[in-house]
Amino acid sequence: MPEIQGTLGIDEFYSIIFDGEHLTINNEVFETVQKSFDFLKEFSKNKVIYGVNTGFGPMAQYKIKDAETIQLQYNLIRSHASGTGNPIPPKYVKAAMLARLNTLSLGNSGVHTSVLEVMTTLINKDITPLIYEHGGVGASGDLVQLAHLALVLIGEGEVFYKGELRNTLEVFKEEGISPIKVELREGLGLINGTSVMTGIGIVNTIYTRRLLEWMIACSAAINEIVEAYDDHLSEDLNSTKRHRGQREIARAMRSHLKDSTLTRKREHHLYTNNEGVSVFEEKVQEYYSLRCVPQILGPVLDTLNNVERILIEEVNSANDNPIVNVAKKQVYHGGNFHGDYISLEMDKLKLVVAKMSMLAERQLNYLLNSKLNDILPPFVNLGKLGLNFGMQGVQFTATSTTAENQMLSNPMYVHSIPNNNDNQDIVSMGTNAALITKKVVENAFEVIAIEMITVVQAIEYLKLQKKVSSKTKEMYDAVRKIVPPFKNDTVMYPYVNEVKNYIINHQNKK
Repeated sequence: MPEIQGTLGIDEFYSIIFDGEHLTINNEVFETVQKSFDFLKEFSKNKVIYGVNTGFGPMAQYKIKDAETIQLQYNLIRSHASGTGNPIPPKYVKAAMLARLNTLSLGNSGVHTSVLEVMTTLINKDITPLIYEHGGVGASGDLVQLAHLALVLIGEGEVFYKGELRNTLEVFKEEGISPIKVELREGLGLINGTSVMTGIGIVNTIYTRRLLEWMIACSAAINEIVEAYDDHLSEDLNSTKRHRGQREIARAMRSHLKDSTLTRKREHHLYTNNEGVSVFEEKVQEYYSLRCVPQILGPVLDTLNNVERILIEEVNSANDNPIVNVAKKQVYHGGNFHGDYISLEMDKLKLVVAKMSMLAERQLNYLLNSKLNDILPPFVNLGKLGLNFGMQGVQFTATSTTAENQMLSNPMYVHSIPNNNDNQDIVSMGTNAALITKKVVENAFEVIAIEMITVVQAIEYLKLQKKVSSKTKEMYDAVRKIVPPFKNDTVMYPYVNEVKNYIINHQNKK
């Protein structure tokens, strides 16, 4: 059972968010948070502490009377629960809750321990707040989206529970949950931070890694189908480049193809018996979408690893304001809530995911265009040419979706718009960046699903089932359970969606 101790990694996120494991909180964490709360409560007496006895943002110049400080926190939560648009799916919200829980457990926020208790209960019981996509500018953190989380913690708003959108208080009564105690700065401590953009970002990285594994599998399989020479994947060639990602992609593809009978050795075919030949009938080298996969997916892997590192650093950081330091008996005012780190990393991630969808679309086109591959019928049509259409229709979908990804890959990081009476004069738009990246990742799964169906149809036409590698055969069998071989035209969208759901929910181990 995962335990909150102030440090969380991708593995803990995966086990809680994807596997549904319950979490616990270390007793030392409760002690740390309690000390932080007690210190701030005492320290703030007769001092001006932002968000404890002052207004917020541009209204920080207004001092709040002691009798009104608790109402101040409720006012903040209710007024900022102003999101619109589509609800963020529960899986992403749960990741955001876990990210927020972890940063509060560091003891730099001065919140009451009941916050940790209630958030842990909600995560373990799969009670997820209704949080909307629109609203965050990512500078004072995810103020609007986190306000919807805080609204639930005080027993208001709505939650998703057992597949239904329900009134929070009703669910709390059913489950015997008491709302948090608002005693000091629980409102600001909850909504001031980067946890929504970070939580969404972490789920994005998990799905991107899964997407990359399937992209490696498709790239290896297409090399088999065309009986490509294997030296472009060799350790000797790829070790002449110093990039770790390229070397790892090449290694993964070699591993995938280790028992294939289809890929060829150049020295067996092109290095002997060439006298008198003026034009080679077969290609000397493959198209870039087949030959340059390590160089294309290598940067994807390196970027993904770095994005993941930055996100985990953010999860394990204090990212609100002000910051409480019990050891030095001081409260520091600053800007740890600013989301530029996450915004930039999400822009990087969506760029490389968009490039993956472009690679998948080009590989798909290679299989569908008989004039390029010289071994398959047009559109891998197993029926009657002219009468039947094969994969022609779904190519439009792959092309359209790839084009959308290219457009969406434009950066959010540089789209700052001042607001909040110009108090927030330069912002990150980090949550927008994370949500757009989520869309790009989902789109890429659609393109790869279409490519996978086409790969399987090509294997079917060439009767290569017993010649492909065991890894490709596993992929073939998995798709065939969903999509039967077809010669006559059939409605394709249910098949594409089923294959997409399969690859989203299953890892393809390299």
